[in-house]
Amino acid sequence: MRTPYPPIEPHRSGYLQRDNHEVYWEECGNPKGLPVIFLHGGPGSGCNPSARCYFDPEVYRIVLMDQRGCGRSRPHSSLENNTTWHLVRDIERLRESLSIKKWLVFGGSWGSTLALAYAETHPQSCLALVLRGIFLCRSKELHWLYQFGAHHILPDEFEKYIAPIPEAERGDLMGAYYRQLTSENAAMRRRAAHCWSAWEGVALKLLFDPKLFEQFTEDVHADAIARIECHYFIHKGFFTTDNWLLENVDTIQDIPAVIIQGRYDLVTPMESAWELHKAYPKAQFEVIPDAGHASSEPGIMNALLRATEYFGRQFR
Repeated sequence: MRTPYPPIEPHRSGYLQRDNHEVYWEECGNPKGLPVIFLHGGPGSGCNPSARCYFDPEVYRIVLMDQRGCGRSRPHSSLENNTTWHLVRDIERLRESLSIKKWLVFGGSWGSTLALAYAETHPQSCLALVLRGIFLCRSKELHWLYQFGAHHILPDEFEKYIAPIPEAERGDLMGAYYRQLTSENAAMRRRAAHCWSAWEGVALKLLFDPKLFEQFTEDVHADAIARIECHYFIHKGFFTTDNWLLENVDTIQDIPAVIIQGRYDLVTPMESAWELHKAYPKAQFEVIPDAGHASSEPGIMNALLRATEYFGRQFR
């Protein structure tokens, strides 16, 4: 079983000036190595130092970016000019500004959504894809986690999730949450952000991880992830059709890819990964039999490291 590469510090960093946003980016590893962009989840979670450790620093030129409104990007938790297509343009602008011709695109959960949207829009910029915990941002996936579905498995935690929402508004939980998360009432916004993030936090792993839960529900992190997720999700990811990513998958059929999915993923159930696998048959597909959603679960971590080692050999 592989373990992550040792911690590494960036050798340069900066901000992209984009609309009213300052988008943070950093680079570490080999400046002349194989370029890779790490796309974090959420949307709204931001990158952390462990994201650098999926890649051999002697082989890879590792680029991380905090998406609009989260992590070290500014302004914090801003929803203005913050859509999937703004992020896609940010990624492409960052590639150009770093004088990278093509790069490997690595994303999990929402990062897999964004990676697919970017690759389908800019296939000429992508060497390969590593996708984990597939999320296609469709109505049925959103309904499963945030309205009706996952509560069958976590009924005790679901009660905590719906607690801030008046009974009369529970027919549309995302809409009700959005009203609270965009409220000028600071206490209401804080409670809603905590409950939204806690619901996702308890579902991340096959076995509950209190340390990860604590990180997920910390006030600043919870404010960004809850507000930005809810903003994206009530707008269905800003896609023009519910099945946009699968409808446009033909544009990436020639890009090599690895798809990694936990069998018992409650956040992004395996059905979407299976549908992507069938629509994208050239991509390698691996199901981790004893894992949920989180990239830190041993089987998923092992598969991700094998994927980056594989592409490191292929393209080096």
